[in-house]
Amino acid sequence: MTHWSARSWREKPIQQQPNYTDKAQLQQVEQQLKTFPPLVFAEEIRSLRAQLSKVSQGHGFLLQGGDCAESFADFNAPKIRDTFKVILQMAIVMTFAGSCPVTKVARMAGQYAKPRSSDEETIDGISLPSYRGDIINGSDFTELARVPDPQRMLQAYHHSAATLNLLRAFAQGGLADLHKVHKWNMSFVAANPLKEKYLEVAEQIQSALKFMEVVGITAQTNATIHETQLFTSHEALLLPYEEALTRTDTLTGLPYDCSAHMVWIGERTRQLDHAHVEFMRGIHNPIGVKIGPTTTPDQLIALLDVLNPHNEPGRMTLITRMGADKLAQAMPALVRRVKAEGRHVVWSSDPMHGNTVKAENGLKTRNFDAIHQELRQFFAVHQAEGTYPGGVHLEMTGEDVTECTGGAYQISEQDLTQRYRTQCDPRLNADQVLELAFLVADSLREARQGRG
Repeated sequence: MTHWSARSWREKPIQQQPNYTDKAQLQQVEQQLKTFPPLVFAEEIRSLRAQLSKVSQGHGFLLQGGDCAESFADFNAPKIRDTFKVILQMAIVMTFAGSCPVTKVARMAGQYAKPRSSDEETIDGISLPSYRGDIINGSDFTELARVPDPQRMLQAYHHSAATLNLLRAFAQGGLADLHKVHKWNMSFVAANPLKEKYLEVAEQIQSALKFMEVVGITAQTNATIHETQLFTSHEALLLPYEEALTRTDTLTGLPYDCSAHMVWIGERTRQLDHAHVEFMRGIHNPIGVKIGPTTTPDQLIALLDVLNPHNEPGRMTLITRMGADKLAQAMPALVRRVKAEGRHVVWSSDPMHGNTVKAENGLKTRNFDAIHQELRQFFAVHQAEGTYPGGVHLEMTGEDVTECTGGAYQISEQDLTQRYRTQCDPRLNADQVLELAFLVADSLREARQGRG
């Protein structure tokens, strides 16, 4: 391998990048970002790597979720709080069902860039550059809004810093108290059309909390009852931004991308000889790679050779995005090969991206049953291969949106227009995502019992 530096990616071919017309302004913004404080710290990143190392060995579970793309316009405390709450709600259900720690990683505080299938978008015969996320350009379909603006990177940094500040306050300030989270779950169970299905688990959690109180394990005697740890993540797509926030840790002398605790490479940018793989191979964050149905075992092993040459547990998360109609055929060979070569990875399922369809009204949507089907197949493949299903990766929100069809409340295609608010891809709403948590919990319990 050639020498690595935070800017060595610039010597490689690159995909999915904006064309900034004002190069001087771009350079000025990059230099300014390099003087800003890191958004996260190396010790926090090492803590996440340690947790993911345990997950890769079957001693935990990864829950990763949040917006498909964060928005400057929707940046407010209630939205951040509601997504934080639903992540905690999911985590307590999975922790109890799987009898294992759940590592919580939010797609927040930096998920401002999105890859696009086309460089241009055409509406009514007019073609403009595609919207690539608020860190790059605006979503309004106007010529001015779609011009890539380097100053948006500064906005993204400050929005991310404020989001992180609030998330840390929520995690440490009492909002994460197990009793409060459980009460949120109880309200979900009481209102859900399938409440009998979930009531048993909810009552078991209640009994466990009461027992802990009786033996003296309370928020006053044990901080873990009162507090939690939440990490952040995003797709490391806009490399000038990622490079500018890469820092050398003073304790270890190692480089870390301090824009987030965990970053990942998308399906469209994981070419071995391209810029994104080059950048990711040198940073010491835990990293993810999205794996689609066309990935071959040889391609996957080649990626692991470059991105994790020392086969370190906790470094690599493989995020499968196959589609409910493709996973059962495409995934077993990959799992088999990784297992045969003794590679340490966290296998995580993204059941969202492979199941995107267009409704009759033209809106992009995803069906809850297809999402659940892909997750069931993901767990089934690992059971068949004797490997561990280590996580889920969801595009979701704490808001009451109508973007994905199905679920217990049976959102129809006609319902989509009621509260369709996403700027990119459709997200599961709070009810759908918690319903999915109970269903995943069943599969997780079976997977862990099989290992025991």
